[in-house]
Amino acid sequence: MSYVIFGRAIKTEYLTLGTLFATGGAVFASLGGKKDSASSSKPLAERVKEAVPINAGSSEEEQFIKNFIAEAEKEGGVAHH
Repeated sequence: MSYVIFGRAIKTEYLTLGTLFATGGAVFASLGGKKDSASSSKPLAERVKEAVPINAGSSEEEQFIKNFIAEAEKEGGVAHH
């Protein structure tokens, strides 16, 4: 079987191969490039601590939040729902 594209008969085998190669080429192109190794070297917990500031109204509140986080990390830090 074949399709007529721009006045020419194109076999379905060629359309299939063209689609596969175009998809593979797009995936290859999107995965290429320089990787940022600096952000991946730190653990996730450290990156989150740096990215999320503690906005406390007072120094007591900030200390309470830090103590709460430290206690939660000691217990495992995993919430069981």
